[in-house]
Amino acid sequence: MADARLTTASYLVLGIIDKLGEASAYDVKGEAARTVAPFWSVPHAQVYAQCDRLLDAGHLSQVRQESGRNRRVLTLTDRGRAALRSWLDDPAFVPVEARERGILKLWFGGEPDVLGPVQLDEHRRTLDGYEELAETVGELLTRGQRDALEFGIRYERMMIDFWEWVQRRDEDTTDR
Repeated sequence: MADARLTTASYLVLGIIDKLGEASAYDVKGEAARTVAPFWSVPHAQVYAQCDRLLDAGHLSQVRQESGRNRRVLTLTDRGRAALRSWLDDPAFVPVEARERGILKLWFGGEPDVLGPVQLDEHRRTLDGYEELAETVGELLTRGQRDALEFGIRYERMMIDFWEWVQRRDEDTTDR
């Protein structure tokens, strides 16, 4: 049993398998795309690698399904469940790493009048989707899931406000 250092991606895999009860790496990948991708993306290859690492470290166990594709179904071990619980209970702060391509382009000299309209449209579209999700299934979500959705809503509102500000600043600068 290897002693692997667990990363956020490790905990993402543990958390999804815990929520599903059992899952293949493919199931984890799909559930991540369906649920947490808007605020925490993980490359598909990393999901498979994490599943292997967690299995080798004793955080997961596997059973091979004999029917169909002979896929492996993973479940949390007591060790995996304890690691996930410890991580969930740890209040440590880790600074946010915002990965907004439009902001990076601004930094390197991208034109606000070119970037702004597209950024605004996309953030508004995303906000509409989150608000629709909150309205249609919000009451079915756990408190933590609802809070995460609220984060998405507030984040998109903040990004809309930011890009509107960028466009206003650009208009004020070009008027002179």
